Amino acid sequence: MLEQFLWGYFPYIVLTIFIGGHIYRYQHDQFGWTTKSSEFLEKKSLRLGSTLFHWGIIIVFIGHVMGILIPKSVYDAVGISEHTYHTMAIAFGLPAGIVSIVGLAILIQRRLTVKRIRLITSKADWFVLILLAIVMLTGFASTSLNVNADGFDYRTTISPWFRTVLTFRADPTYMESVPIWFKIHIISALCIFIVWPFTRLVHIFSMPFRYLGRSYVVYRRRVPKQQ
Repeated sequence: MLEQFLWGYFPYIVLTIFIGGHIYRYQHDQFGWTTKSSEFLEKKSLRLGSTLFHWGIIIVFIGHVMGILIPKSVYDAVGISEHTYHTMAIAFGLPAGIVSIVGLAILIQRRLTVKRIRLITSKADWFVLILLAIVMLTGFASTSLNVNADGFDYRTTISPWFRTVLTFRADPTYMESVPIWFKIHIISALCIFIVWPFTRLVHIFSMPFRYLGRSYVVYRRRVPKQQ
């Protein structure tokens, strides 16, 4: 029953909260829809940690899309063998994981050691940081323990399960043989999507695209009047 709930029903509970939570937040808390940036309190560590974290996460996200959403048969059709795919995944995935983890560690250390930032850090902020750390560390551990190309193949288990979830035909049987590290990684990632609408993570959906087409702001130097 637990396996049926986790891999058959839980993803849809998460999806409902994720969508409904964002709608509710946007309707009732538009002024709170922000990153709550603390850059004016400390810039040096933020610049380094944020850059490493975001670029690492972007590469990791692309890797997840390539490995989970694109079926194995597509790679076979274009001539990319299992060995080649695995080599590419390790070559790009592990460094990107290290970069993002280092970035997150810098951001956590910054909130722990800079008093002014620690005072404005909410419980929700800490909860998100802890969840992110669990997701990233378990993901890195899963990849590291699966370096051997003959090891566990998530493209024949997790990937098809995820696609059945997206097509609203979730099939938990795909997850029966998945190692525990991968399961913890997935469950903790789903938990992030539950709290996402109620934290500063909502800023991801507020890209300032209007800045690209807005008029230039003209600044004029004020010249003191001659006495």
